[in-house]
Amino acid sequence: MSGARTITEIVPDTGARVALEDAAARDFIVERYARDESAYVRLNMITTPTGSAVGADGTSETITSRVDRLILGCIRADADAVVVGAQTVRVEAYIVPRRTRLVVVTTSGDLAGHRFDEDARSRVLLVCPAHRVDTVRDRTPGLDVLGVPGDDDVVDPADVVAALAQRGIRRLVCEGGPSLASRFVESGVVDELCVTVAPVLEPASAPFVRLRRRPDTEVAGMLADDAGFSYLRLRVRRPDPSPASIA
Repeated sequence: MSGARTITEIVPDTGARVALEDAAARDFIVERYARDESAYVRLNMITTPTGSAVGADGTSETITSRVDRLILGCIRADADAVVVGAQTVRVEAYIVPRRTRLVVVTTSGDLAGHRFDEDARSRVLLVCPAHRVDTVRDRTPGLDVLGVPGDDDVVDPADVVAALAQRGIRRLVCEGGPSLASRFVESGVVDELCVTVAPVLEPASAPFVRLRRRPDTEVAGMLADDAGFSYLRLRVRRPDPSPASIA
C-alpha cells in the first residue's frame, strides 16, 4: 500500500532519517526496536485511525506498508516465538516465520488455510487448554501440542507465557488477532506495544484491542514515513518494588 521513500525518527526528536532504499534502513530499524532483556512480551499490530486491524479484504495485507513489514521482520528476528490465535492463522493464511518459532493459541486445532511448509512444521507449537490436548493432536498430526491449565476454553495469557518459558521460549511477540491481543494486554503480561497506524479510514466493527482499563504506558519511540504511516512503541510501566518486598 505504501509508497514510502524515507523513515524519520519522531520520538525521540533526533531528526534521524534514512532512505528506505538505503542498505542501512534495516540497521536503522533494528537499532530502535532491539531489546536486551532475556524475557519479554511484545504486542505488534497494525490499525487504522478508526481502530480496524484489517482492510477491505478482511486481512491486514491491504493496510500494511513496506516499512511495517520491515519492522515486523526485525521484531520477529529478535524474538524466540511469534504468538497468534488460530483465527488469525486461518484468516491471514499464516506462514511460519523464517527466523523464529510460531506459537498458535487454539482450542480446536482448526488451522484451515495455513501455509506451513513441511520443513518448517517442526517450528510450530500449538498451545491449548489441557483438557483439549487430545482433540487438538488428533486434528493436527505431526505438530507439537502444549496444554496449559484451565477449566474452560479460554487460556490465561499468563499461563501461556509461563508454559513457554519452561520450554526456554521467553522472548515473545504477540501478533493477535484482536481477541488474543486484547486478552494479552488486559492480563498485564505485555511489556511493550508496537503499533503501526495506517493512514486510511477503514470501517471498523471493533477496535484492534478492546480494553476495560487503560494500561500505564509511556512512549518509548515513534517513527513515521513520508507516506503517512506512523510506527509507535509504548512501554508498559511496571510498579517499583516496595521496600518490604525488597527486604
